[in-house]
Amino acid sequence: MTTYDVIVVGVGGMGSAAAYQLASRGQRVLGIERFTAGHDQGSSHGRSRVIRQAYHEHPAYVPLVLRAYELWERAGRDTDRELLTVTGGVMVSGPDAGLVTGAQTSARQWGLPYEILDHTEVHDRFPTLTPREHEVGLYEPGTGFVRPEESVLAHSELAAAAGADLHYEEQVTGWTATDSSVEVTTTSGRYTAGRLVFCGGAWSPQLLAELQLPMVVERQVMHWFDPIGGAEQFRPDRHPIYLWGETDDELVYGFPAHDGESTVKVAYYRRPHTCTPDDVDRTVSQAEADEIRAFLRPRISALGGRHVTAKTCLYTMTPDHHFVIGHHPGRPNVVVACGFSGHGFKFVPLVGEVLADLAIEGGTRHDIALFDPTRFAAE
Repeated sequence: MTTYDVIVVGVGGMGSAAAYQLASRGQRVLGIERFTAGHDQGSSHGRSRVIRQAYHEHPAYVPLVLRAYELWERAGRDTDRELLTVTGGVMVSGPDAGLVTGAQTSARQWGLPYEILDHTEVHDRFPTLTPREHEVGLYEPGTGFVRPEESVLAHSELAAAAGADLHYEEQVTGWTATDSSVEVTTTSGRYTAGRLVFCGGAWSPQLLAELQLPMVVERQVMHWFDPIGGAEQFRPDRHPIYLWGETDDELVYGFPAHDGESTVKVAYYRRPHTCTPDDVDRTVSQAEADEIRAFLRPRISALGGRHVTAKTCLYTMTPDHHFVIGHHPGRPNVVVACGFSGHGFKFVPLVGEVLADLAIEGGTRHDIALFDPTRFAAE
């Protein structure tokens, strides 16, 4: 049986960053991943993920995401990969909707630059976008996107270069912990360590069942359209990142055409369809393509045309839509990170840093009180 300082379960977005941070601090690290590196079965794929600063969900995220920007840049330099691209972004909604007012609150609290544009100003600046008369846009210059598959590969490379052992296509089947050690059983063997870090993504409800965290897994869909009139109008210097809608159930987000692609990615933030990662329907119907096309046609008319392809993605949702990051309530040498609720990927390198802090030092300088795993206990 092989012994390590820390075992990381799950080597997707969060787990690869955690493995890197731990190994770079001199820990003997084992990362265990049930699929291949940079796979498309969970939540760390789809070519692009939004990163933004004026966080409408809660102002407490702002200092965390600002640190994430620094770490994205560092990981990109260290691996010679382009992980982060800043394009600017606009949040379009009614002037009193939480999407705009929440972002404005965060921007004011943390001194972030932003502009409020009326519907004509949005269209004048970004001709691809046609808001309705009552809508406004909160424009933030720091918004951009990160590349999820490249991120996983980059952090995995950094982890391996720092000495981590990364085991792929190996499934965790069980684990136990005492106050001083942990043991993890997989389809290939057994491993022991002093500490354990869980980054199980959509498999977290199964792996952490004893915590009874009120998390549900939802199937979401990402779509790619062939723009009417070509992709040039959607290049990053012409077309921004956008979040658009009145409520979470009618919130669409999208990206420029980037990295030489001729298609443009769009998706609903949520179309709740509860599943498990083992029974999710990965077939996307024509009705799903037609539904988002109907949303797009009056707002981004060039995306009202041919639907090219689609991919499913898994969100692991908490009731308050905030993350779960912290020590296992019953095992101080076990750290958990899960429930990222569809908006967590931008924080990947920051979460890796936090998890290494918690596993090695027992605490972190970052304010993660919002993500306390015990906050649901009284519900």
